[in-house]
Amino acid sequence: MVDRADLSAAQAQLGRPPRGVRAVAHRCPCGLPDVLETAPRLPDGTPFPTLFYLTCPKAASAIGTLEASGLMRRMQARLAEDPGLADAYRTAHENYLARRDRAAAEDGMEALPRGTQSAGGMPDRVKCLHALVAHELAVPGANPFGREALDALPEWWADGPCVAAEPAGTEDSAAVEERSS
Repeated sequence: MVDRADLSAAQAQLGRPPRGVRAVAHRCPCGLPDVLETAPRLPDGTPFPTLFYLTCPKAASAIGTLEASGLMRRMQARLAEDPGLADAYRTAHENYLARRDRAAAEDGMEALPRGTQSAGGMPDRVKCLHALVAHELAVPGANPFGREALDALPEWWADGPCVAAEPAGTEDSAAVEERSS
């Protein structure tokens, strides 16, 4: 079950209805969802490789500032120079793929083909800190670059929620599927 208020908050955060929502993967300290777990395929069967999707615009903006600072370029250089870091990043990639395959199996859908990207450039590149931070928020300790970026972020929630939230309530999976398509 996905809470109606969470779907409403995510829609306000994204400026559009979220698609393929399976669950709230992480909540911001303000209480709203900031990472959604999405299905590996949208309701129409379209592949959707981003399992953990960052929704909070305040977090996204702060991460964008980190990206603009050249942090990804520095991370990429370290990835090439540090075999231990490269191994940890490869493990993060494998974790992501295994979780995405498990989500497909749980939802009774075909897994994405081998070779389909995971997220954020894993395992060989540092391409999108938003995806790496979302992975780390959803699975603490899983993503070394996600953790590093998360540790460099300001407290984006400190001045309050990014959107107004409606009262909590739940809806059945069919209603969620309808909203998420």
